Amino acid sequence: MGVVNIPASTVVPLVLESRTRDRILQAIGELGPVTATALADELGLTVPAVRRHLENLTESGLIDERVVALASRGRGRPARSFVLSDDGHQALESDYDHLATEALRFLASEAGPEAVRRFAESRIGVLEQRYAAELAGAGPEPAARVETLVAALTRDGFAASARPMGEPSATGGSAPTGLSGIQLCQGHCPVQHAAREFPQFCDAETDAFSRLLGVHVQRLATLAHGDHVCTTFVPTTEGSTR
Repeated sequence: MGVVNIPASTVVPLVLESRTRDRILQAIGELGPVTATALADELGLTVPAVRRHLENLTESGLIDERVVALASRGRGRPARSFVLSDDGHQALESDYDHLATEALRFLASEAGPEAVRRFAESRIGVLEQRYAAELAGAGPEPAARVETLVAALTRDGFAASARPMGEPSATGGSAPTGLSGIQLCQGHCPVQHAAREFPQFCDAETDAFSRLLGVHVQRLATLAHGDHVCTTFVPTTEGSTR
């Protein structure tokens, strides 16, 4: 059988199409729930092009549609927004996550839950030490430190973002009574499956965020518990500094 040569005029559009699809999937993980219009603005694409990819991603089971009723829309139709499905999160996860879970089960069986906690703290401690060096020049204000932390987390693949509590919540969660602050969101977690069974990873990360930001933060939602984004409340009111 002879070699079949596929012309570049066919290959290049297919490659670009795949990259665009991946960009949209990543953006949904970071911004979701998010509308087609917002995605188009964020990625510099046309709304029809985004809608075509959204239809394909929905048919593939990688995203789910959410209907979000916004007061600003009046009596109009509710906004159609999109979030990652469980399969969508898995598509962004490492194939080694399942192996890691098995290893953690073995560790818990042989050495007990305390050993898993120490491992989780050791793992996040490496990141914390690196992030602390980056936050050193951010100053004492929580908002500035959150901005620097978001940039570091996004660079490391956590699809992080920050939203003032005055904006609609990504998870439906609300700020603790009497406090204003920032929602630190993470659309991707490399140990999501392991954290479902071993919450020590979520606890260790939350404690690290408190130390890095200099305030007592509170976890409102996690991917490990079935939410479509991890959300951490960072207070910015006076008296919240640790």
